[in-house]
Amino acid sequence: MSAAPLIFLVAAEASADGLGARLMRSLKEETRGRVRFAGIGGPAMAAEGLDSLVPFGELNIMGIVEIVPHAARVLRRVRETIAAIRRMGPAAVVTIDAPAFSFRIQRKLKGGPSLLVHYVAPTVWAWRPRRAKMIAAFLDHLLCILPFELPYFEKVGLPASFVGHSVVEQDDVTPDGDGFRRRHAIGDAPLLCVLPGSRKGEVRRLLPVFGETVARLVAERPSLRLVVPTASSVVGEVREAVARWPGTPILVESIEEKHHAFAASTVALAASGTVNLELAVAGVPFAIAYKVSGLSYLVGRIMVKVPSIVMTNILLQRKVIAEFLQDRCRPDLIAAEIGRLLDDPIARQEQKNAGAEAAVLLGRGGPPPSQRAARVLLQLIEHRDPKKSPAGVSSGGADERVTGS
Repeated sequence: MSAAPLIFLVAAEASADGLGARLMRSLKEETRGRVRFAGIGGPAMAAEGLDSLVPFGELNIMGIVEIVPHAARVLRRVRETIAAIRRMGPAAVVTIDAPAFSFRIQRKLKGGPSLLVHYVAPTVWAWRPRRAKMIAAFLDHLLCILPFELPYFEKVGLPASFVGHSVVEQDDVTPDGDGFRRRHAIGDAPLLCVLPGSRKGEVRRLLPVFGETVARLVAERPSLRLVVPTASSVVGEVREAVARWPGTPILVESIEEKHHAFAASTVALAASGTVNLELAVAGVPFAIAYKVSGLSYLVGRIMVKVPSIVMTNILLQRKVIAEFLQDRCRPDLIAAEIGRLLDDPIARQEQKNAGAEAAVLLGRGGPPPSQRAARVLLQLIEHRDPKKSPAGVSSGGADERVTGS
C-alpha cells in the first residue's frame, strides 16, 4: 500500500481494549510503522498511541440493567463516533467485541468508503443464531477467535477468518511459579487458586460458596495454601471475604502476578468466563462453579444451546472439566471434585493434556493471534474490495483462512 492507512478502532470495554492494543502493536510491526490510528479505546490502546475520542469509562458498562441509566449518553456517543468516521474516511473501521455498541456503528456505515471489520464473532453457535445473517448485511469481514465459528458466518455470505484466541498470546510475562512460591513461603505445599469472578453480582453469589468449599478442603488437608487473583472492580469485597478463610490466602491483584500464581498452582476453582481458557492454556487443572439469579437461569436454559459452559469441553467435544451450576453449585460437591484433583496426579495430568490440546485449537504453535489479525486486515485494505478473498496467511498451525463469497 502506498500511503500509511488510517484505521479507526472501536473498543468499548476492558477486554476489547487489550485486544485493540495488541492489534495496534502488530499493525505497527507489520507495516514498519506506516499506519495511523484513530478511534475509541482504553489505557492499553492509549499506550500504543491512540488518542481516544471518547472517555473510556463512559462506555465500559456491563449488563442490561446497568446500562439503562446511561442509554442516552451511549447513543449520543454512537452518533458522534459515526460522524467522526465519516469525516475522517479511514481505510478500515475495526470494532472489537461489545456487539451492542459496535454493531450500531457498523450498521450506519454500510455503503461508505471504509472496510467494515469486526473482531470477535458474536456467539451465534450458543444463542440467537439469526444474528449471523443480520451482521452479514452490513459487515465486510469478521475476525473469529474460535476455530469452529467460520461456517456459521460463511453460510450466510459473510467472509470470515480464524485468527486465534488472545489467551494463547502472552504479553511479555514469563510465568514464574517457583519464584511465586518462594516469595510467599509456600514451599512444596499444594496450592489452590480460587477465582470468584470480576463482577460484583457473581462475586457476591459465589464467595460464600467458595468460602465454605475452602473450609472443607483445608479441614481435610491442613497443609493446603490458597491464592486468590482478583480484579480492581471487586477487590474490596474479595479482600473482606478471604480474610476470614483458612489456608493463609494470598490476594493477587496484578495481571502479572496472576500469571505467576497460575504457574505455581496445583489446582484451581473458578467462576465461569474467559479465565477458564486461561487456566486450561496455563496447564492448571480446575473445576467450574457458577450460579445466577433464578430468572436469568431460566432464560438461559431456554435460549442458550450448548452442552457445556466450559470452552475447553466445547472445543474438545468431550467433558474434561467438571462444572457445578445453579443447584449443583454446592460446597460439598465442589470440594469433592477439587479434592479428587488435589489427590490424583493422573487426573491432573489428563486435564493438563486436554489444556494443551485446546491451546493448539486456539492458535498456539503459529503466529500470535494479533499478528494474524493484522495480516488479514492489511491484506483486506490492500485489495480494497472486501468481498474479494486475499491470499491466505500461512498459519504455522491452526487454520487461518480468509474466505469470501
